[in-house]
Amino acid sequence: MRDGEDGQLGQGRPPASKPSAPRRVLVLQGGGALGSYQGGVYEALVAERLEPEWVTGISIGAINAALIAGNPPERRVERLRAFWELISPSSGVTPATPKEGWAREVFNAASANWIAVFGAPGFFRPRLGMPFVAQPGTPEALSLYDTSPLKKTLEEMIDFDLVNSKGATRLSVGAVDIVRGNTIVFDNTERKIQPEHIMASGALPPGFPPVTIDGVAYWDGGLVSNTPLQFVLDQDSADPLVIVQVDLFNAAGAMPTNLIEADERERDIHYSSRTRMNTDASMRLRKAKMALRKLLDRLPPELAEGEEFTLLQDVARENAIKIVQLIYRTRPYEGRTKDYEFSRPTMLEHWASGLADARDALRQHRAQFDTPAEGVATFDPGRATSEKEREVHL
Repeated sequence: MRDGEDGQLGQGRPPASKPSAPRRVLVLQGGGALGSYQGGVYEALVAERLEPEWVTGISIGAINAALIAGNPPERRVERLRAFWELISPSSGVTPATPKEGWAREVFNAASANWIAVFGAPGFFRPRLGMPFVAQPGTPEALSLYDTSPLKKTLEEMIDFDLVNSKGATRLSVGAVDIVRGNTIVFDNTERKIQPEHIMASGALPPGFPPVTIDGVAYWDGGLVSNTPLQFVLDQDSADPLVIVQVDLFNAAGAMPTNLIEADERERDIHYSSRTRMNTDASMRLRKAKMALRKLLDRLPPELAEGEEFTLLQDVARENAIKIVQLIYRTRPYEGRTKDYEFSRPTMLEHWASGLADARDALRQHRAQFDTPAEGVATFDPGRATSEKEREVHL
């Protein structure tokens, strides 16, 4: 089954009762300055009353996820917008900002260089040569930027008491244990989430310093996996799930023609999600569960009892999962600096793109957001629309 097609996996026995309403999950990929695209997608979902019950993210996706979970529903879009306006400088921007072509390439490159030298307000600031003179092993020696402004921003914009309250929106963010090299997921159903957990998820070296929590040092979760989808799929849940996954890097792309394009393409492939790989693995597992369930149904009564039978029955259960994948499509003038080009015009463009893409997907494929299929199914509205347009032109 190709990405962009609606695949189904087996029917199994009909349910004894009406299936429960699906739980909504929002999965947010890492991608730095591209993250405002996720804000636009979220705004569209809210307008359609598709608020998630569970938000999970990596890196900038973790920050967006925390802004959602850490504010009451009526303030979430406002807080997301406020964060992105804070960290995207507006100085020097005029109505004459080029829209496309080589002039826009120059503008974006200059903006990214400005951020690299001076940092992003409310997010990070340069250490000004300190890494080369700092004591080995300290945060100052391990990073080019100081992220203490981000900690202050998170404390001001996120209500962590709300995040950790009973009945709160579930929040999961991923980081990497530097010493062991393993992905660790911080989840508010298992532990108290603080600003440090969000910062750990976005501590991308060598730019940002590691974050130490309970004696363990963490880096950006994107070093191992830039999308926390697998964590969601691995959870043992009987409820059907509708997962909206917002990716900031596209795994598919054109063949590069020069070294600059090759570098950008490498980054896109490296940081793009592995949705197809994850869903393929889940489908194999669910096929095995279906086969086990059929075998259990054929057991004679004298064998259909006991602890072993009960355990196998639990293992054989499966829930329906639909993954709707919204992917940011890079503009021609965006180069390898797109993930740290935080200028105000570009931020607004990314937000508007997310809003437009999600609105179009909801208008044309609303059913995909409402009802999961049996087994595991994936759907890419962008690809489905482009394939339909090609058919029309043919």
